[in-house]
Amino acid sequence: MLVLQQDCAVELPTESQDNIGDTERSAMTQLFNLNTSFQHDPAIAVWSKRHAGELGDCARYWFAVMRQCGDDVREVLHDGYPTVCIGKVPFAYVGVFKAHVNVGFFQGNALDDPAGLLQGSGKYMRHVKLRNAGDGDAAALHQLIDAAYHDMQRRLQHASG
Repeated sequence: MLVLQQDCAVELPTESQDNIGDTERSAMTQLFNLNTSFQHDPAIAVWSKRHAGELGDCARYWFAVMRQCGDDVREVLHDGYPTVCIGKVPFAYVGVFKAHVNVGFFQGNALDDPAGLLQGSGKYMRHVKLRNAGDGDAAALHQLIDAAYHDMQRRLQHASG
């Protein structure tokens, strides 16, 4: 089965679809696939220099945490936000705004969030809003990032058969 989404295609082998439930099959057909990703995207270094101060430091810290999830993590500046991917499939990003930082998750709707950090009501994406570097439950956010990474690994493994 070929699924098209925003000029991107994800091929799901028929045999792998037979081993998963309807909810998981539906979620996997919605994987967002970027055109490219890099081991180190130079555009992120430029972005980083433009975001000085406490909020920039906060975003850089959480992006570094994301990058350390595994050897297969790649990065790209997507829609102006540093984004981490497995291959070309993004699982998380950071964004600096006027008064806060977002740590976002592309499949955040599927993440277990016992600390109640996730915000958003979109179909898939969720984010954690940080007003300063010490804001929020750091241990719980570390767990969310780790969970998002492992969730995407699982989704990609099922998609590839």
